[in-house]
Amino acid sequence: MKQLLVASIVAATGSMAYAQSSVTIFGIIDTNVRWTDNNGTRLTEMSNSGLATSRLGFRGVEDLGGGLKAGFWLESAVNSDDGTSNATRFWHRRATVSLLGDFGEIRLGRDLVPTFNGWLDFETFGTVGVGSLLNLYTTVGAPVDTLVRADNMVSYFLPSNLGGFYGQLSVAAGEGTVGKKYMGARGGYKTQTFNVGGFYGETESTGDDKFKTGGIAANYDFGLFTLQGIVSENKFRSAKERHYTFSGFAPFGQGTIRASYTKVQGKGTLDGNDADQFAVGYVHNLSKRTALYGTYALIKNDGNADYRVGGRASALGDDSQGLEVGIRHTF
Repeated sequence: MKQLLVASIVAATGSMAYAQSSVTIFGIIDTNVRWTDNNGTRLTEMSNSGLATSRLGFRGVEDLGGGLKAGFWLESAVNSDDGTSNATRFWHRRATVSLLGDFGEIRLGRDLVPTFNGWLDFETFGTVGVGSLLNLYTTVGAPVDTLVRADNMVSYFLPSNLGGFYGQLSVAAGEGTVGKKYMGARGGYKTQTFNVGGFYGETESTGDDKFKTGGIAANYDFGLFTLQGIVSENKFRSAKERHYTFSGFAPFGQGTIRASYTKVQGKGTLDGNDADQFAVGYVHNLSKRTALYGTYALIKNDGNADYRVGGRASALGDDSQGLEVGIRHTF
């Protein structure tokens, strides 16, 4: 009887192991030395996430049969300079469960909002380091936290077999908390050399006011180099923030040269609070997983604008600049 019981348990666990795909552990460690100067307020520090956000994650997919799959993704930010994680939650970057099939993907949990995904792939420096485009993106005074991610979100992604068309539609429940109820979408068309898309979203704020963001973006691979562009606007009440970004990158030696320019124009109650950000950098690949990098960025503020590349605050309208040199390793 004992032998029969053991055999049954082994057979059952063996079948479960066969059906369950293996879980993948992945991550990035990115650490740098950074120098910033905000109109004479200087700071030298060890920092992290200058080329890519340091992270630790777990993901997996189970084949349910009939073309249906279930998946999960847990991802935490890691501050590799001091060993800490996000101060407010451990799975800060992503915590989702999904159903996938020929119909596309239905995803539930904390994730990137489509209005952020809508421009993320169209800016050379993305959202990290002294050249981050997020240096110039704000909620223009709106008490919301959906600029990058949202909690309690349900998303639908178009399937990947639509001949280059892609899209995402997301709704996040506010659950009674101001600044968390979100609705947004993005869509576009992508080939091996060309990508164009648009995005729009709204987050409920106090009263009937809403934080609104939207824009269009495109890039083109010319072979020797790639050019990218984004036009977007963030709006809350009578305050507006318009962004015009032009960037590009080109292979050079064992690495890549990167450059970006962004113009921010304040409108409405922010009229005259403009800024220009210039960023340039080089990534040198030591292997497929390890790279050295250096980035320099300069922000020139006008009016009462106080955009910064990092470091300590300075007076309104002052310039801000930063330089960082670091190493990134993926696993």
